[in-house]
Amino acid sequence: MNAQNASPAHRITPGLPGVPTDVDVVVIGLGVTGAGVALDAVSRGLSVLAVDAHDLAFGTSRFSSKLVHGGLRYLANGQVGVAHESAVERGILMETTAPHLTRPMRTLLPVDARMSGTQARVARAGLIAGDLLRRAARTSRVTLPPPRRIDAAATLSLAPGLRRGGLRGGLLGWDGQLEDDARLVTTIARTAAARGAAVHTHARVLAASGTQVTLRDELTGTTVDVRARAVVNAAGVWAGDLVDDVRLRPSRGTHLVLRADTLPGLQAAVFAPIPGERNRFVLVLPQPDGTIYVGLTDEPVDGPIPDVAQPSEVEIGFLLDVVSASFAHPLRRSDVVGSYAGLRPLLDAGPGSTADLSRKHATIVGRSGVVTIVGGKLTTYRRMAEDAVDAAVAHAGLDAGPCVTATLPLAGAAPRDQLARLAADDGRPGFARLVRRFGADAALVLDSAVDATGLASDELLAPVADTVAVTLAELVFGVTHEGAHDVDDLLDRRTRVGLVPADRALALPAAEKALALTHAAS
Repeated sequence: MNAQNASPAHRITPGLPGVPTDVDVVVIGLGVTGAGVALDAVSRGLSVLAVDAHDLAFGTSRFSSKLVHGGLRYLANGQVGVAHESAVERGILMETTAPHLTRPMRTLLPVDARMSGTQARVARAGLIAGDLLRRAARTSRVTLPPPRRIDAAATLSLAPGLRRGGLRGGLLGWDGQLEDDARLVTTIARTAAARGAAVHTHARVLAASGTQVTLRDELTGTTVDVRARAVVNAAGVWAGDLVDDVRLRPSRGTHLVLRADTLPGLQAAVFAPIPGERNRFVLVLPQPDGTIYVGLTDEPVDGPIPDVAQPSEVEIGFLLDVVSASFAHPLRRSDVVGSYAGLRPLLDAGPGSTADLSRKHATIVGRSGVVTIVGGKLTTYRRMAEDAVDAAVAHAGLDAGPCVTATLPLAGAAPRDQLARLAADDGRPGFARLVRRFGADAALVLDSAVDATGLASDELLAPVADTVAVTLAELVFGVTHEGAHDVDDLLDRRTRVGLVPADRALALPAAEKALALTHAAS
């Protein structure tokens, strides 16, 4: 069954109604890795139950830089295997599984008076090495063109706000960018559900072993025991709360959200060098929704893990200072319209900076038989999921087919040129937004919203507010097909309006309307 033809039984469900109580694999956690594990396992012919105590993409997965990263930084740190794996997985996402949710992104490293000739040559060598990674990963140069040196005029055409004094030019490269990290997670989960996985949010694991989990419905308080042949712990920074075989050392990565007019005309991601650091930068990342993300930090986190991490004022000030050193317009605290922080689930490797810990993932079979997958990063989620399912199949002796996710397109996937024609042929900005966020499923989103609400398509495609491009159609689809239970699910995960509190307040009535319309129709 494909996502386009998914029945209600194959949609994402809040709470535990209809939950299966005997399955091959239980997956704990519905971030990008857990959703990937669910898709990998079900596509091998296994029966799957995937659960999360909160919602899809509730944790780290929605707090990334929204990059499909090729691993250049890991190469610079000597982690060649991690860098190659990142480049391979980037190519799979951009060209096969999710071309509709990714796009090529220009990256720009300004060459100015602060950068010596030697540093410029080292940086250029790094970009060339990154291009060698692309070639080794067999990613087309049409998708990601080769890097090159550009002059000062071309540099300023891409980033007009840069400081002009001493600017000698720039190093132009390419990487991958996501439309939305939470949208990727939701699409993976929807694809898994369409293939038969039972995906339940707001379902907390109270106890887990290698053959059984006890769940509590967070909406009703009901508890259910589920038998399983294998259990995979993909709970990210909370993985150590479920098993005692894993020691994590989380680090916090903070981003700022600016309006696009704060740095007008920005057409490339700018790498702003961090003073005193050889290979670390603050990234200034223009987004398709009229915002700019600035990030990120790498701060160790001690003590209990919060449900939602909060940026510190020290981190916010640090990011503003670094970017202000590269741009003519000094950024002020008042320019920050939103901020967010995510926690990286890094394996504890002893003393030292969390910035130096390896991003390599690890699969651990614990004493209780639970298979835990930790570490890694968003770009390599598919490979992490493959390794976790391989370990679960081997440990439990399951009869499963081979991994097929490297060639399995996610729901809505289609070539970018085909999607561009689809958006152009319709012509409505609201429909073009659906194409950008749902790919070839844009018509499914709109038709489903019409069926669920009885409203006209033009009303469903209109922006929910003058400054908020989100449409009622996607909010309705979030409820009917993507398991959204409340306004938080809709505004903070199915869409990303919640990243800017002022926009969230404007979109709140539309989210409440979507919930009321769909509940009235059900």
